[in-house]
This record gives sequence, C-alpha cells and structure tokens, in this order.
Amino acid sequence: MIPRLLSRLCRRGTALLAATLAGVALTGSARADTYEVKLPPELATSPRMCDYAPCKDVMPGATSFSERRGQPPFVEAYKDEAGQKKLLGYVMLSTDITDTPAYSGKPVVTLIGMDTAGRFTGVKILKHSEPILLLGIPESALIKFNNQYLGKFVGDNIEIGKSRPDENLIGLDAITGATVTVIAQNQVMMTSGSTVAKQVGILKPVIRPQARFPAATAQPTWAQLVEDGSVQNLVVKAEEVGLKSDGRPYMDLWFGYLNQPTVGQAVLGKDGYAGLMGRLKEGEHAIFIVKTAGMDSFKGSGFVRGGIYDRVQVRQDSDSFTFRDLDYVNLWGISAAGAPTFDESAIFIIRGKSFSGAYPWKLVFLGNKIDKETSTKTFANFDKEYWLADKYLEGGRPIVVKPDPTWLKVWKERAIEIGAFIVVLLAISAAYASRDTLVRRSSRHNKWPVNAFKYTGWVLSIGFVGFYAMAQPSITQVLTWFHSLLFQWKWELFLSDPLIFVFWIFIIATTFLWGRGFFCGWLCPFGSLSELLYKLGQAVGLKRFQRHLPQAIHDKLKWLKYAIFFGLLAVSFFSMGLAEKLAEVEPFKTTFLVGITNRSWPYSLFAASLLGLAIFVERPFCKYLCPLGAALAMPTTFRWFGLKRKDECTSCKACAKGCGSLAIDSKGNIDQRECMLCLDCMVLYYDDHACPPLAQERKHREKTGQPLTPINGKGYFIPIYPAPADRTKKGASA
Repeated sequence: MIPRLLSRLCRRGTALLAATLAGVALTGSARADTYEVKLPPELATSPRMCDYAPCKDVMPGATSFSERRGQPPFVEAYKDEAGQKKLLGYVMLSTDITDTPAYSGKPVVTLIGMDTAGRFTGVKILKHSEPILLLGIPESALIKFNNQYLGKFVGDNIEIGKSRPDENLIGLDAITGATVTVIAQNQVMMTSGSTVAKQVGILKPVIRPQARFPAATAQPTWAQLVEDGSVQNLVVKAEEVGLKSDGRPYMDLWFGYLNQPTVGQAVLGKDGYAGLMGRLKEGEHAIFIVKTAGMDSFKGSGFVRGGIYDRVQVRQDSDSFTFRDLDYVNLWGISAAGAPTFDESAIFIIRGKSFSGAYPWKLVFLGNKIDKETSTKTFANFDKEYWLADKYLEGGRPIVVKPDPTWLKVWKERAIEIGAFIVVLLAISAAYASRDTLVRRSSRHNKWPVNAFKYTGWVLSIGFVGFYAMAQPSITQVLTWFHSLLFQWKWELFLSDPLIFVFWIFIIATTFLWGRGFFCGWLCPFGSLSELLYKLGQAVGLKRFQRHLPQAIHDKLKWLKYAIFFGLLAVSFFSMGLAEKLAEVEPFKTTFLVGITNRSWPYSLFAASLLGLAIFVERPFCKYLCPLGAALAMPTTFRWFGLKRKDECTSCKACAKGCGSLAIDSKGNIDQRECMLCLDCMVLYYDDHACPPLAQERKHREKTGQPLTPINGKGYFIPIYPAPADRTKKGASA
C-alpha cells in the first residue's frame, strides 16, 4: 500500500511541478516590471531622448528637456521660472556612456539625473537582464539600493561596502545575494555621472604630465611596430555584435600614436610626419586608424559636416575624447615596410588638454549589438589598450596604478570566505579520498567513522555554503557556461562570483574523478538538507513511514530529470530569459537565497513540498527532478574511480536492499550516474558479519581454523571453492 501511495505522491508531485512552473511564469512576469522589457528603439537613437524616457522621474521639477548634446550624449533639464527657462541639471542614459555588464553579462539600462552642482537627483531602471531580480530578489531591492545615490556628489569616492572617513570613502549597502549586480551598477552610476560632469564643467579634467620623446631612430618595419606595441590591433567579431559570421570580422582595425618621432616617421614618412606636426598646436595629439577588413565603416555612415564621428573615440581613465569633422585628416598611405593593405583610413586629432601620450589609453569602437532574443539593438563598445614602449619615452613609462576590475574587487573583499570555503572543500575531499580506511573501520552497526565526515559535510554545506555564502550551484550556470562556449566566452562573468567559481572548478574536477555522487551526496546544500531531513525523520520515529519507490517505478522516473535538463537547454537557445524562469524547477533560490517565507506562494509551496516529501522519501528531488544532477550525471560515465565490486555481488544483492539511491541493479552493478556515494555498500563490502560471501568465508575459517588469506593485498578472502587468484571484478577501481 505504501509503495502505491508513494507512487501516487510522485505523480501528483509532477502535476504540482507543472502548476508551480505556470505560477512561476505568471508571478515572475507580474513582479519583474523591467526584466528584459522591450524598449522603444528611438530611445537609443532619437535626439529627443526624453520623448521616450521618463526623464521627469529622475529630475523633479523639470518642465522641459533639450535634445541630446555632447559626446557621450546627455540632455539638459529646464524649469520654467518667471517666463524664463532655468537650467536644473542633466539627464543621461547609462548605455549612451557605458555598457558595463552586470551578472547576466548585459548592462542594466539606467536613467540618471544630476543637478548643476553635480549631485544625483534621481535613478530609474529602464531594463535589466538579471535573473536574480526576476525570480529571487525583488526589484524593489535594486530601487532601494539606487536611492542611496540621491544627494551624493558625483565627484565623491563612492564604493560598495562600509564607509571609511579616514580615506574619504563613502560606502553603500549592497544587496545580499546580488553583490556583482550592485558593484556593476555603482560603476555605471559613477562613470556616467563623472563623464557628463566633466563635459559640463562640474568636474575639472585631470591634467596629466606630457610625454617627452627621444630623437627618432632608424625607421622600424610594420612587423617591428606591431611587436613592440607601437601599433595595436582591435578586432570585433561578427558574432560579438549579434551577426552571423561569414568568416570575416565585423571590424579589423590597426591604430597607433603619431606624435612619437620614431613611430610617426615610420607610419607617415619623414615629410608626412613633419607636415602633420606642423599643423598640430601645443597640447594636441594625433592617432591613425586603418581598417584592413570588415563589414562596416569605422567612420560611421551617418556622419555630416559639423557632426561627430560616433563610431570611434579615445578614452584615458575616465576621460573620453571624441572627433568632429575638423579633427579629421586624410591618411593616404603607410610608409612602414610590410604594412597591410587597407580599405579605410583616418588620422584623428585629440584636442583635449588632459590627454597625455605618456600614459595608457584605449581606442574604443562603438557599435550596436543585435539582441538575438528580442531583435533589438543595444549599445556595446569594444576597446584595446595602447601604451608606448619604454624605449619611446624619455625616462620610460611612468608608474600607473590601475583600478582593480570588478571581479577582482569581489575576490579581495571575500578573501576570508574564499579561503575558508577552499579549506572545507579540501577537507571533505581528503575524507572521501580516505574512504577505504574509513569503511574498514566501520560496520553495519557502527557507521560513524564514515558518517562523521559525511554529516559534517552536510552541515557545512547547508549552513556555510547554502544559507551564509549563498553559493548553491544551479543549472542556470550550466546553461550560461554552455552558451559562453558557443558564442562568447567571458572570464569576468564567471569570476564575478568567487565562491560559485571555486565550487564549479571543484565540481568539474571531482565529477571526473569520482562521479557526480561526491558533490550531490556530500556537498550540495539542497541535497544535504534533503538527506538530513530524512535522517532526522528516522531519529524522531518516522522510520516506519519511510519507504523507497519500487525499483520499476524508480527506473522510469529517474529519466525525468534528464528530460528537464534537455528541455531547459533547448529553451535557452530561443530565450535565455524564459529558460531562467523555468529553471525555478530548482528550489534553490527559494530555500537559500530569498527564504521560503519571503516568496510568493508558488515558489514557497513547491520548495516546502519537496522538503516535506524528503522526510519520507530519500532525496526525491535529487533522484527525479534535479536538472543539475542530470547535467553532472552524464560526464560521470567517464569518471576515473568507482566503487569496488566482487564477483559474488552479481548474485548476492545484499547491498542493493539497503541502497538509498536505488543505484544497484538486479545484477549487482552500480549505476554511478545515480549513486550518491553514501558508502553504505562499501561498509558492507568489508564487513564479514554483514556481507554474505564474507560471512560465509568467516564461518568456514572459524570452523576449519584456516588462517585469513589476503588476495593481492586488497581483500581478506579464502576460497571455499576453487577460484582465480584475484576475486575482485575486472574493471573495479579504488
């Protein structure tokens, strides 16, 4: 009766899963107002930006707005006062200025207001692609985070974390579980604000010492210029802007700095160099750009006299330099031997007083990226750093302290947690690697030598990894990793969450070493919580209600998790956003990140039902629904080490009766893809009171008085009947 009841519960659980996912989709769409919302294309292109954006929301009191002006562009906000227009401040669209990616790999499109004194007046999220803000943390948390900027000066040193008055650092409270998102958002706010503030004169430009150059030497060849870094190459692939590749790059640019005598004469020739330097005023600089291949023009197709070359710019730290028609000079040819042929060229003059050829700078190509899911265009930039070699600068390169990238800041801030996490992983791994010793010291009636380490792993996984560090791995990371391999790999995307990154390196290594069972059975926070609930159920007297599904039903239901995995993978190719919604089949966010009591009823009901069922059925989610377990089960086929088996295991089947994973088939073989590596069968393997073949041999030994005979130093068996020297099954491994 109980097996039939459990079977019925599982069938109803499948129906509950479908209903919950439907509720998830509806709830997600209702709560995530700006998640992957389709913005009007005019927002990115129209001079009248505020006709398509709620500019009044970020500039209280404004009654009118100008067209876009400046480069990068911004909008002036005015207030009618006594019949006159009074300038209140400036409104900027973040993606006009920077495409800093958040955790999703896409920028958070933000509308920002700043008054004439340089203080933030409003922040509004127009669009984001953060899955954690879709189905985990409410968007109100990001709104609350952004409100911390209101009234703060754009020139202040503002960072995520605690304030440090002695260092003039203003700290902002982060969002628990979305650290990467808020660090990226802080970069967006400060970069956008300071860029516009410098254009309008609120912030003074940084004046850098100008470079001094040694006298020109023998003219180097093109290959030598490339080798010493005097000429750099910026390549943009077609797939990086959302186009189908036909073998050509979207843009293949070569560029360099011409004020340096040796470099300038090599590129332009002596006469050409002299002519260019003669037309430059003091403090002006010249760079050259040539396009050797590509699908488009780096000058831009919409350029008009008096306009701006909007495809390229130069950035030096937070300063941006753009080019107008008067900044352009024709480049007819390159004198350096071995120079490539090109189909488009230009010399651009940098007129900003803060620019210096002694310090590193970047050439930035600005492009529109086509979003495959929405078919809309988004802002994107691609850059390459340029810095003259020591030999081309008198006194060599100056000392430059570069700010840490976002991912490195996160690693430094969480260094203690990362170290503790690595120690935990290595300690549990060392315990499992010593499993042979542990199981020999255990018995059917005393499994604590094994369980002590296993239970410790569960507690640390649940408490430290799950609830404290919120580092529960997810199938969404597998999907992201898969798409990154196919389309565009970004280390920064994976390094931005250090504990997840370290955990995945560990999971991949141990899966190929021992199989999925080590992570799933020992260290997965949700799996550990499920198993611990099952053990607690036994301890409080519920063991008589605990049953395994019949093997025939289990053998059918175990394939469900593979169907879920491949279903999510297929959906992700059409819409990653929808795949992330459907990935809520994993109750991980509800359990550890947000909390069962803090989410809407479909999520809470689903997670609570799975945990409640886990008291009576051992690991129901892990066995039948977990797409992450399915993803790890497939490479488990190629593991290096498995569990030992004897020849008698094919007929004995004693271990199969106590296998909580139901991973031992009728022939005594262990399906390592389903095995959670609990090691209960290995305890029996060496227990000569519990393993029937060993018990029979022990009794024979006691009866005949024959000594114990080791076989190849591995087992302790004496043959009752004629048998080969080594009775351990071929192919079994340690």
